[in-house]
Amino acid sequence: MAHGVFEARVREHGLSEAIEVDSAGTAGYHVGAKADSRARQEARSRGYDLEHLRARRLEPEDFLEFDYILTMDDANYRNAERIRPADARAELLRFLDFAPQFGEHEVPDPYYGGDEGFVHVMDLVEAAADGLLEHIRDRHTLKAS
Repeated sequence: MAHGVFEARVREHGLSEAIEVDSAGTAGYHVGAKADSRARQEARSRGYDLEHLRARRLEPEDFLEFDYILTMDDANYRNAERIRPADARAELLRFLDFAPQFGEHEVPDPYYGGDEGFVHVMDLVEAAADGLLEHIRDRHTLKAS
């Protein structure tokens, strides 16, 4: 969900040439799978397309390729720390660091929370995506294409 929303925000602001968006999990349970159908449905209801996304696993090389590695919860943060190479250039942060107005620091797993869980997660993700984009624009000199 976060990948699809942030990718849309980047595109809306004309920054697709400057910002690369990717996503990965710290476990390999769903490698190659689409997002949960309820996540795709909630995203679609808000104008986001997740159909092109497939799960992959976070690799140590990601810390060398990207500027930011963002985690959804503390367990994934710890897992990412374990695979982070010593020469990593990426900052490891929690996604909800960019949405402090919610007072939450972990994106809850909506899988067992019914449809309402996906609505709440999408609210969190949209706010964090906006905050992240603002952070990147403030910190880096970016030109819209």
